[in-house]
Amino acid sequence: MDQGGAPPVFSASAEIDGDHLHVVVAGEVDMATADTMLQTALREPAAGKITLDLSAVTFFDSAAIHALVRLAREFPGRLSVRPSRQVRRVLEISGLGEQGWLDPA
Repeated sequence: MDQGGAPPVFSASAEIDGDHLHVVVAGEVDMATADTMLQTALREPAAGKITLDLSAVTFFDSAAIHALVRLAREFPGRLSVRPSRQVRRVLEISGLGEQGWLDPA
């Protein structure tokens, strides 16, 4: 049965406020888009704090997990991730649900 409508469109944008980089990602983060998410977050390597807002992400695969783990290593103690329900579930299943960079539910 066709539900109609287009699939969620991926987008990643970044905004810097002082030394705080706020990255907003929406849609599906997969093999085709995970590197764009990563590169968007890496554009301000001197940022004192990075918030990765994934609250509008509808799909998150292993390539996305890899990119997220890379960001956590690149910005130890400076990364904060706001997951969507789907992202939180994927991270919990993969054993990353208790990371310090993951905002609590």
